[in-house]
Amino acid sequence: MTHDPESLQQLRPIFSRMNRVLMVPMWRLGLGQALNAWPPIGGRMLVLAHIGRRSGTRYLSPLNYAKVDRDVYVTAGFGPRTDWYRNVLANPEVTVWLPGGRWHARATDVTDSADRVDLLRKVLIGSGIVAPMLGIHPRTMSDSELDAACPGYRLVRMTPRTRVRGPEGRSDLVWVWPVGGAGLFALWRWRRAH
Repeated sequence: MTHDPESLQQLRPIFSRMNRVLMVPMWRLGLGQALNAWPPIGGRMLVLAHIGRRSGTRYLSPLNYAKVDRDVYVTAGFGPRTDWYRNVLANPEVTVWLPGGRWHARATDVTDSADRVDLLRKVLIGSGIVAPMLGIHPRTMSDSELDAACPGYRLVRMTPRTRVRGPEGRSDLVWVWPVGGAGLFALWRWRRAH
């Protein structure tokens, strides 16, 4: 597949649906670390909690990322019209849900920074097989080739501030595992008895 804005926009509803019905529920079930187990293929994933700029609703967006020093970088591959990107511009106070826990953070657009291409490369490498599937080869492209392949991409730096503690810091659906296991065990015992 070649990388062009039109084919990328055609993929937008597919990514959106997959994120909503698969990726976010897996994080909520406590499988965030498992999703990050094989970065060269599955990529490095986080979930970004952000507030809708018009609705005030809290949204969860799975994103590929790169960690550089203490900061976390993500990219809006669908350009400046990407909903989560517009939301963090309007309300930069976000929660970053990394495989090891959640952090309150502040998001800053760094698209015009001097090291944009280097940071973008790191995030795209962090996408695993997604970028190459779109015709972007961050490991082999020169800086100018990568920059030309990603003209509308926005780059966002999130600076973690404080760790989220207590129940809010954990996966909210992790209780499904023991309850489901107990239910299956009870069903197994009942079937054996009858």
